[in-house]
Amino acid sequence: MAPRANWKGFLKVGALSCPVALYTAVSTSERIAFHTLNRKTGHRVSRAFVDAETGKPVEKDDQIKGYEVGQGDYITLEPDEVASAVPESDKTLAVEAFVPCDEIDDTFLDRPYYLAPADKSAQEAFALIRDGLAKSKSAAFAQTVLFRRVRNILIRAQGDGLIANTLNFDYEVRSAEEAFADIPEMRIEGEMLELAKHIINTKSGQFDPKSFDDRYESALAELVKAKAEGREIKIEKPKAPAKVIDLMDALRRSAEASGKGPKPAAKPARGKKVAAAKGQRAKAEPQRKAS
Repeated sequence: MAPRANWKGFLKVGALSCPVALYTAVSTSERIAFHTLNRKTGHRVSRAFVDAETGKPVEKDDQIKGYEVGQGDYITLEPDEVASAVPESDKTLAVEAFVPCDEIDDTFLDRPYYLAPADKSAQEAFALIRDGLAKSKSAAFAQTVLFRRVRNILIRAQGDGLIANTLNFDYEVRSAEEAFADIPEMRIEGEMLELAKHIINTKSGQFDPKSFDDRYESALAELVKAKAEGREIKIEKPKAPAKVIDLMDALRRSAEASGKGPKPAAKPARGKKVAAAKGQRAKAEPQRKAS
């Protein structure tokens, strides 16, 4: 059964228009979810809005949006006033520009969606746009009204379809310079860098999401199962990782633990050492006799 589309409209590139459907690419519905219960009765607890001063419940019709402009001072907005700010949607993903894929800053990527032809009549135009993006290694930058907000969308080719990522606005992304401001300039060289490169090489692999282990979700599932079966729950406190005192020593131990650590210089066998020593003594003996 085909999934239900979140949005339907048109992908427009110049004079070319293609009916498309947008599908959710990421969902958290499979995660374990808990309800809040009353410990005494076992009944579910419902949430209610209460007046911060009186503590009395406030009915839905008496609730209103407010923007705080000062301590306890609010500008109130009626529901129809808020609704008037929602932009009108023309159901069009209008491509404004094409950008090279290798110039995309992943920090701005928000939620991913699958973009597919809305019907059979759109398949040829869709394939043309998809293959054009793939061949040129480009992404299309578009804008539309999505879920009551103007959204910037980045569209890229992937397999038989397209991936559409909503983008964060510039004011939503925090400055990397501020986050990294306290990191001192430092250059790592020599054996330390070689050991680090060696550890990375020995642990190289492929990007395989199927191998990702959600340990928290697995632990929750096991906890619920144990509770349902009446088994005793043992709570173990995690051990804190040992503090790194000598970075070089830690790197060497990590390299050795990989099982493929850099091999030390080969030492001569004991028999060879003895033979070499006897040979040296034999050469020295005639010299002593001659003297």
